[in-house]
Amino acid sequence: MLTAADFIPNPYTSTIENGNFEWSAPSNIALVKYWGKKENQIPANPSVSFTLNNCKTITKLAFERRANQNAFSFDLLFEGKPKEDFKPKIQKFLERVEIYLPFLKDYHFTIDTQNTFPHSSGIASSASGMAALAMNFMSLEKLLNPEMTDDYFYQKASFLARLGSGSACRSVKGNVVVWGNQANIEGSTDLFGVEFPYTIHENFKNYQDTILLVDKGEKQVSSTVGHDLMHNHPYAERRFAQAHENLDKLISIFESGDLEEFIKVVESEALTLHAMMMTSMPYYILMKPNTLQIINAIWKFRNETQIPVCFTLDAGANVHVLYPENVSEKVLQFIQDELVVFCQNSQYICDKIGSGALLIDN
Repeated sequence: MLTAADFIPNPYTSTIENGNFEWSAPSNIALVKYWGKKENQIPANPSVSFTLNNCKTITKLAFERRANQNAFSFDLLFEGKPKEDFKPKIQKFLERVEIYLPFLKDYHFTIDTQNTFPHSSGIASSASGMAALAMNFMSLEKLLNPEMTDDYFYQKASFLARLGSGSACRSVKGNVVVWGNQANIEGSTDLFGVEFPYTIHENFKNYQDTILLVDKGEKQVSSTVGHDLMHNHPYAERRFAQAHENLDKLISIFESGDLEEFIKVVESEALTLHAMMMTSMPYYILMKPNTLQIINAIWKFRNETQIPVCFTLDAGANVHVLYPENVSEKVLQFIQDELVVFCQNSQYICDKIGSGALLIDN
């Protein structure tokens, strides 16, 4: 089993003066939720997510060797314009990963990043953003260490992304990604995300996710604060055990294609995440009235039509509507007829399962 020390490189065998790379990395939506963490971005419980396809961050990294190597040197552009308020997060990331990427102070970097979804849409961009940045840094390290294997490349990229934003490790590779030690999932680890290693039924191939933008404002509480609230939470231990149980259930659900059981696990996980926030100290209600309107409308529609559509939520008010591809037409009609009215400015995003980060040819 790999340890963090395995990602500290030996002296590099090659040198490079300058160059650039460009990677895209998608967002992801957790089915079993990661909520609560230990030191060094280690999850308190395992999670599993669908990798998305359309909601992604595209990041170009240009690098140039420099003489003064006493500090990190980088410019940060968002959609082509300087973005000073993003810089502290990048600085913190570089500090965390320097031991694993000892070349970081050798270069001046220009990081130019953009999202395919509206920045203020309430969709978490830290997962896709940190994953895209990690892929670029790994591409540079591969030039310095050409012997690097593909497996190591992707494992280390996920490991680094995790140090920027925990869930970012699930945005590197794979349609369905597990992060966190789980006894019944071979190769699972707290250090990085791994592709779900077992059979996935045809029912879950090309699964659809329509994201209803209920509230596009700033998050009421940051993810870091939310995770920290689990430290003294009265229900934390039972919640962590529940996550393991639900992940075990999904192993057989993914194999059998049982959509009814899938819906039970996924919706329960979403509501549990919000229940943990409502019962923490201090406590928060992250849903909005329209979130509840949408949930009730989905339950009513599913009950009346027997169409296997369900919802999940992140730590916010927006609703991810999940459904198999073969019912897309009916579900999209339902969304347009009954749910768009609850979206801010009638906005929603159509997405589906994707395959992870991609190198963009320059």
